[in-house]
Amino acid sequence: MMSAGDLYRQIADRDNIRLAFLKAARGKQARRDVIDFRKNFEENIEKIHGQLEDRNPDIGHYRYFQVYDPKKRLICAASFPERVLHHAIMNICEPVLESYAIYDSYACRKGKGGQKAILRAQEFAGRFDWFLKLDVRKYFDSIDHAILLGALARRFREKDILLLFEKIMSSYEVETGKGLPIGNLISQHLANFYLSVFDHWIKEERKVRGYVRYMDDFLIFDDDRDKLMHVELPAIKDFLQARLSLTVKPDIQMNRCARGIPFLGYRVFPQKILLSPRSKRRFVNKFRLYEGKQMNGEWSVDELVRHMDSLLEFTRFADSDGFRRNVISRFGVLS
Repeated sequence: MMSAGDLYRQIADRDNIRLAFLKAARGKQARRDVIDFRKNFEENIEKIHGQLEDRNPDIGHYRYFQVYDPKKRLICAASFPERVLHHAIMNICEPVLESYAIYDSYACRKGKGGQKAILRAQEFAGRFDWFLKLDVRKYFDSIDHAILLGALARRFREKDILLLFEKIMSSYEVETGKGLPIGNLISQHLANFYLSVFDHWIKEERKVRGYVRYMDDFLIFDDDRDKLMHVELPAIKDFLQARLSLTVKPDIQMNRCARGIPFLGYRVFPQKILLSPRSKRRFVNKFRLYEGKQMNGEWSVDELVRHMDSLLEFTRFADSDGFRRNVISRFGVLS
């Protein structure tokens, strides 16, 4: 087990909390809750410090709303002071979680991310004939608090750290002892960590050479179709259910890599990356929505450009120049 002593003291350190504020406020300087926090900055820093010193952080102040991007999700946004607390915790604890991650886990990790996962999938698509694509049914809602705490206890020695994680987990449940909220920094990191034991099992016990995971979406590659379907798939289902209380979605996908791999909004081929049909529809709908907001005066040109940048960046990663030009020529007011 990795030594992780004295971490709680580092979390509660005032300078760490000040750094956490800067991270939580990044890109949100004009928001009312950020402005309010800054008005009494040192007092608020001291308040979070004192709560941590007393082992009684103020958490659970969530705001709920739904998004449809691309499917319906319930987002659980913590209050701004709580987001500062989350950053303070992860400033110190993230390296411990990172130390247990395998190379081919790509979510919530510095230097990784969705595009790196896509490129790795493309690399494996050129090396293997077949792929098996799986994801977990209602992943965030299915995460078992006791199992997660047990995994954390194997990485952290300090009781205060574990109690802090337990308190954060217990502030949200979809049923007794289950569920992490979508939309919180710590939830994202813990959800990614939850499947780390599966990563190690796949690589070290199953000896799978071609494997890519982005949160609960994962790909397994092999040259033997029957091995993927009749050996690896049953073993994976059994492991996830027995060890992590998770269920694989029934819409399992398996095909030749040469026919394209649907992954993270793209269709990945050995020699090219295309947008998925759903991503194309999403791009058109959002493009028209954003342009409409600027045309009716809801957004300034600067606001339009800021929102368009990330939307266009997603398409630029794929071989989609013709598609993008066509959409802009049909619906755009800005080139």
